Amino acid sequence: QPGSFVKLSNEGGDFPLMSFGLQVYDNDKARKLTLVALEAGVRNFFSSVLAGNQRGFAQAIKESGIPREDIYICGSVVSNRANGFEAAYKATTRGWENNMKEFSAGNIDYLDQIMLDYPGRDKSSILGQWKAFQEMKAKGLTKSLSVSNFDSQQLDFVINDEATSTKPCVNQLPFNLAYHPGGAKPTAQWNSDRGVLVQAWAPLGASTGGFSKRIKTTCAQIGERYGKTGAQVALRWIVDSGASFTTSASSKQHFQDNLNIFDFALSPEDIATLNALSAD
Repeated sequence: QPGSFVKLSNEGGDFPLMSFGLQVYDNDKARKLTLVALEAGVRNFFSSVLAGNQRGFAQAIKESGIPREDIYICGSVVSNRANGFEAAYKATTRGWENNMKEFSAGNIDYLDQIMLDYPGRDKSSILGQWKAFQEMKAKGLTKSLSVSNFDSQQLDFVINDEATSTKPCVNQLPFNLAYHPGGAKPTAQWNSDRGVLVQAWAPLGASTGGFSKRIKTTCAQIGERYGKTGAQVALRWIVDSGASFTTSASSKQHFQDNLNIFDFALSPEDIATLNALSAD
C-alpha cells in the first residue's frame, strides 16, 4: 500500500512501517501467530532473541510458502552486559551465531536486519558489539544493522568511528502517545539527522505505563472523524511524527487493524491535540 513503507538508508532496503514484534511465548504460539500475521498481510517481523521463540517464528515462515524475499526479517542480539571491546565483540558474535542457528529451523539463511537490543555500557563495549555486527554483514548473513535504546551520543560512537563501514539504519525506542521523552518530532529528527529511522516499541503504551483514560478518550473521539479506532489513531500519530512501529496482535482482525492506518493522515490540529496529551 502506498505510504506503508519507506526506503531505509545504510542498505536497510524497503522497510514496511508496521512490524509484528513477537512477544514472550512458546515456539508453537509464535508459529501460529506468525502464520496468522502473514495471512493478514504483515510482511515485516521483529523476532527478538528476548522473546525466546525464534525457532517457532522461522518454522512459520517456511510453512507459509511465501517467498523469502517478500518478507522483511529482523533478529536481535543481547550483549550489553559484556564489559569492554573484546568481551562485547565475543558476546555479540555468539549472539548472532545463535540467531542464525534458531532461524535455520525455517531454512532462513540470511536476515534483512539484525538489531542490538541494548547498547554496551561504554564506548569501547559498543564498538566491540558493532565490530561483530559488521562481520556478520560481511559474511552475507544480514543486509543491514540496527540498534535499540541508543541515545544520540551512543549512536555517534558508532557512526563516527573510523572502523565503521556500515551505519545503523533503525533505532528502536520506547515511543508512544503517553511516553516520548524529549518530544516526538525532535526524537524522530535527531535520529533522522543521522540517517536512522525510529521504530517505536510499546507503540500503544503496553510496557511504558499504559494510556490514561484521557488519551484513550481523545484517540477514540478523533478516530470517529476518520472512521478509525482509537488504537489506529495512536499508531497513525507515530507515523505522522516521522517514525515506524513494531506491535503485537493475537487475531487476524487485530493484525489487519494495525496495517489499516495508511489510508488516512491526521490533520495538523489533531496532531497538536495528541502531542499535548503526553506527560512531558
